[in-house]
Amino acid sequence: MTGFASGQGAKHGFSWTWELRAVNARGLDLRLRMPDWLPGLEQTLRTALTGVLARGSVTLNLRLTREETASSVRVVPETLTAALENLNQIEATARAAGVALVPTTALDVMALRGVLDSAPEITDAEALSKTLQGDFASVLQDFLDMRAAEGLSLADIIDAQLTEIEQLTEQATAQARARLPKVEQAFRENIARILDNSEAVDEGRLAQELALLAVKADVTEETDRLLTHIKAARALLGEDGPRGRKFDFLMQEFNREANTLCSKSQDSDLTATGLDLKAVIDQMREQIQNVE
Repeated sequence: MTGFASGQGAKHGFSWTWELRAVNARGLDLRLRMPDWLPGLEQTLRTALTGVLARGSVTLNLRLTREETASSVRVVPETLTAALENLNQIEATARAAGVALVPTTALDVMALRGVLDSAPEITDAEALSKTLQGDFASVLQDFLDMRAAEGLSLADIIDAQLTEIEQLTEQATAQARARLPKVEQAFRENIARILDNSEAVDEGRLAQELALLAVKADVTEETDRLLTHIKAARALLGEDGPRGRKFDFLMQEFNREANTLCSKSQDSDLTATGLDLKAVIDQMREQIQNVE
């Protein structure tokens, strides 16, 4: 099921933006993008998502920005010592060669790579991670609320499609009854043709062939099963929790019965109804892909 939520916050010298979105998928695919130096954050959020989601391709982005201040920048002693030693060696070599160098200032040293570090201390990271975990709860709730609202709208759409399938099934049942005289006449003509072209007819074989023709023409089993599937689908709409996989299975059964009905129809009106059934079933199958 699709969904989207976002949020913003600021604390511990950082500001951040959340973006949580989901699109349809058969299973649950979580993709989290966030700084790896925040201890335990990704695993905690992944656990939170898997606890409430069962289906969908879900992406969670966290954009984290440090609010730079003088106190947030620290000198790395090891890097500074190494840099000063290298500068002394360079100056000594230049003097020995009779080369005059421009005096090095403190700003020059600070500009050297690795001398200053704006990365947070581990205590800051732990506090920030806990703050972010708490802040994410509201984003996740907004996300779930949006999906719930979408789910209610989706339930109305699916219910309307089930009603249309039910009406078409009843129409197919009536058309199947109406075509019985035509089917019976076709049987009689076939029997007459067989009798006219055979001197000796095996009564047992003839009975089998007639029974087979009757079975091939009878769509009662298919229409009855379609009505049963409609009841099962409506029952699923009223259940709580993930239902997408169950609906997927039902859609396969709906489609199978509609295909069989078309293959048995032997009547243009009944075939047209069967094709209409297949069209609505296909439309409902697309909607089912949005169900968790």
